[in-house]
Amino acid sequence: MMKAIRVHEFGGPEVLRLEEIPVPSPGPGEILLKVEAIGVNPVETYQRGGSNPALPLPWTPGTDCAGTVEDVGPGVEGWEPGDRAYTSSSISGTYAMWTVAPAAATHRLPDRLSAEQGAAIGIPYATAWRALVQRADARAGESVLIHGASGGVGLAAVQIGRALGLHVIATAGSPAGADLVRAEGADHVLDHTAAGYLDAVPELTGGAGPAIILEMLANRNLGHDARLVAKRGRIIVIGCRGPVEINPRDLMVREADVRGLLLFNATAEELAAVHTGLAEGLASGSLTPVISRSFPLAEAAHAHTAVLAPGASGKIVLLP
Repeated sequence: MMKAIRVHEFGGPEVLRLEEIPVPSPGPGEILLKVEAIGVNPVETYQRGGSNPALPLPWTPGTDCAGTVEDVGPGVEGWEPGDRAYTSSSISGTYAMWTVAPAAATHRLPDRLSAEQGAAIGIPYATAWRALVQRADARAGESVLIHGASGGVGLAAVQIGRALGLHVIATAGSPAGADLVRAEGADHVLDHTAAGYLDAVPELTGGAGPAIILEMLANRNLGHDARLVAKRGRIIVIGCRGPVEINPRDLMVREADVRGLLLFNATAEELAAVHTGLAEGLASGSLTPVISRSFPLAEAAHAHTAVLAPGASGKIVLLP
């Protein structure tokens, strides 16, 4: 038996219950991981609240974790018990002491990274890589504006943007967040709690506007983005919590694109390319996840509150 978080009904953080359930077994093409750290992502709070009512209940949340290989199912090659790994697509849920994941979605964890850092890779780094490389087609020398850059996806995007040779303009909502984003490689950091903070963007881009904008809260910022983006620029919508009204003429005069991103839409081939790219940066040191806070597994409800709070400064993880 093992301890795991279970959701029996959709609702607020209080529906996250710590229970004992059987340890899962890996099937063909699957790996059983002993979980050492769990990544907490906003998407899990939305699912817990009922955004996907088709989820079978009871349900164990989570797709991201890091730990060691415990066992492998039939047909799995190249993995041995004790190997350090992280996964980005758990089958049984990662808010638990053990989890089953597809071998294709299980990746080597470099020795230079802790389990907590490994748990911060899956959704945040894959989202940021897909946004910049696959959706925005970023090219060295271009400028990128990253809204909410002190959170998990934002920090990953700053590091990836730096590695790609982009001119990185980032926003953060606290002094600590701003210092962190600057330390991770942003060329300029703006305080998104200050009135008129976006007024500085044209000057920072030589009057052209950013070629790429990564938007974490489109319901608040998309209208501003459409007026800021460079001619033939690309706005990548990563996060949104409601509807928004924009003037399409702002996009027309710039011939700019608004492109949505949902990581779960990526094909197997696209995900393989993402993690190949990430592996190089994780091994070399150009990509290093930053951990903000850790909570015991029993305090998953507190982690769900914290991951949506403003003023992020790194990744939130759970420890089983």
